[in-house]
Amino acid sequence: MTAVVFIHGTGVREPGFSALAGRFAAGVSALRGGLRVVPYYWGGAHGAALAAGGASLPPATGTGRGPLAPGPGDDDTADWAVLYADPYAELALAAAGSAPAEELPPGSVPPDLRVRARLADLLAEGDGPAAELGPGLARAVADLAAHPLLAPAAASLAPDDLAEVAARCLTAQVVAGLLDTDAPLVPVGVTRDAVVGRLAAVLGASARGAERGVRSLALRVASSAASRAVVRRRRALTEAAHPAAGDVLRYLSRGEAVRAGLRALIAGLEPPVAIVAHSLGGIIALDTLVLTPLPQVRLLVTAGSQAPFLYESGSLPSLEHPAPLPAHVPDWLNLYDPRDLLSYLGAGLFPGRVTDIAVDSRQPFPAAHSAYWTNAEVYRHIVERLP
Repeated sequence: MTAVVFIHGTGVREPGFSALAGRFAAGVSALRGGLRVVPYYWGGAHGAALAAGGASLPPATGTGRGPLAPGPGDDDTADWAVLYADPYAELALAAAGSAPAEELPPGSVPPDLRVRARLADLLAEGDGPAAELGPGLARAVADLAAHPLLAPAAASLAPDDLAEVAARCLTAQVVAGLLDTDAPLVPVGVTRDAVVGRLAAVLGASARGAERGVRSLALRVASSAASRAVVRRRRALTEAAHPAAGDVLRYLSRGEAVRAGLRALIAGLEPPVAIVAHSLGGIIALDTLVLTPLPQVRLLVTAGSQAPFLYESGSLPSLEHPAPLPAHVPDWLNLYDPRDLLSYLGAGLFPGRVTDIAVDSRQPFPAAHSAYWTNAEVYRHIVERLP
């Protein structure tokens, strides 16, 4: 009888683990009878916990004024988060409110003509007008000038408002570029707002001071309340999320106990044994198999595993790149979902030793990382390889 050891990933605790293990057992047993499914629940004994009840968590405050309350400097922070994710968000909102396009009377001037002329002048200056933010202004200007939303937005907004919306769009594009490239320096809000004011003036806005906050009511309604709720709930969110990150850090710093528990579990099983492991569980399983020959284990299956990435980056505790996978490590089937940003490939790192197979949950990340065990395709691939 094949024994299948199932190892969970980060953040899993009871009663969730029992439900997960039961779902896995049902999934593999439906395709092959006579299997002995042996869950390895390490989260209770070896998972991370806030030992002092969360004493390390700051209180929910905004800018040092005490309990979070609206005030200068933090009113539009959530709105800027929206713009960093989509610099054209305000333009899209404005364009949606414009009237259907109509043929202009002879001699009339298109609403976007003035701002396009000023964008052309701004483009000639290169990145200079936003130099304190970083590179990318010239490209942002060219993109905005060619964007299909500019004309309908211009038809919907007053010239001053259009200039300010365009200035925020350009600024958001530059900052978003910094974030996309993991730049080590990102300007503070005061610097950002000064650039917005400068660009808005160049694009034709009336002078009204250096700070030009995001004024779109729709953006504010969509993001500000949610952002403040998140800050207020930081303790609750951290307590809910910390096991996932904490489990990884705890394992990488003190992982021998969880590996010893797995070795002891496997020692009591008759061969053949297969290990099926999710996420951090795959790292635990691989490390255990690399460090200790366990001949009764004939197959390792990982799903949504970061083990290949840790190996390549020099962070896997048991094996450092470019050392090869030891000969005693069994066949390795690595299941990954292309939409799961926490799943990595092993075949290119260990040629001939790892089989990477893509599965598709049709879920976006992060849901894709937790959808393996409700995917019939996953069970089919596992059962096909079981000894």
